[in-house]
Amino acid sequence: MVPPTAVANQAADKVVAVKEPVQDTILTPRFYTTDFEAMAAMDLRPNEAELKAICEEFRKDYNRHHFVRSSDFNGAADKLDPETRRVFVEFLEQSCTSEFSGFLLYKELSRRIKQKNPLLAECFSYMARDEARHAGFLNKSMGDFGMQLDLGFLTKNKNYTFFKPKFIFYATYLSEKIGYWRYITIYRHLDKNPQNKIFPIFNFFENWCQDENRHGDFFDALMKSQPNTVRGPIAKLWCRFFLLAVFATMYVRDLDRKEFYESLGLDARTYDKIVIEKTNETSARIFPVVLNVKNQRFWIRLERLVSNNAALKATDASSTVAPLKLLRKIPLWISNGAEMAKLFLMPAIDSSKFQPAVR
Repeated sequence: MVPPTAVANQAADKVVAVKEPVQDTILTPRFYTTDFEAMAAMDLRPNEAELKAICEEFRKDYNRHHFVRSSDFNGAADKLDPETRRVFVEFLEQSCTSEFSGFLLYKELSRRIKQKNPLLAECFSYMARDEARHAGFLNKSMGDFGMQLDLGFLTKNKNYTFFKPKFIFYATYLSEKIGYWRYITIYRHLDKNPQNKIFPIFNFFENWCQDENRHGDFFDALMKSQPNTVRGPIAKLWCRFFLLAVFATMYVRDLDRKEFYESLGLDARTYDKIVIEKTNETSARIFPVVLNVKNQRFWIRLERLVSNNAALKATDASSTVAPLKLLRKIPLWISNGAEMAKLFLMPAIDSSKFQPAVR
């Protein structure tokens, strides 16, 4: 893993500077903590066999030798125009922060529950290994552009959001599964359109996303061992909430940085629609309900969130005095709340009756 402080490091014969982390917003990756005692006390017997099988998969470490930089990286950053460099570095930073967030959570879980729940602790230790590898590889790629994140600073200074264990399951399951579909969709597109492969890191996405998929399968098995997390009316409401929160955040964020996807020859809306549909379909294997993403009103309301976000950014960038900015933002915040409420209240689909999208 790339050391937290990389001020004196060199990449491609360039001095690497520590990059200031972006300001936290609702769209930036979160750092999480949880109730470690409750996690340690979990009875895994209802699905222990599957969890042991997944743990054995983790032990094999299929990607042990995968994340090795090749000579393709030499000088690759210098070939990008300034605008492409800007949006690509932003992508690397957001991805590195997200992967590092997973590493911190899994590492702390492994450490804190080791004595009382060794099987669960071992699984988390392997996932922490994978996430550290991913974050380090991304941070090293940032070094090709003359900057890296100070991961030690992030560890100490990021705000941590407390989630109960079942909320950690929902959030991390979706994060890992949507990560799989994001990486594999980009990989498949670039495999067919190699002229759009702007940086050699994309050569690693096929194997990389299999780590994400295995992590998602682990949380699938963990929720099966704690059946109350995916049974009953309350669980259905929470599953709907987390699906909507993850999908809406991704859609607004990706449309806000659509130039990055354009640099890869992708349309951000089309890309997100594929990823959301496939993640929704995958989630039907464990969640009791999923969202009706075939309903056009779902996408219309997401587009309103995108428009409101653009208006909020324009307001922030304007020279208007602070009190007037606040007055202009209030209707937009209310509109966002109303659209999210409408999205949440749209009838969900019972997973037992779910029909996968045909493409």
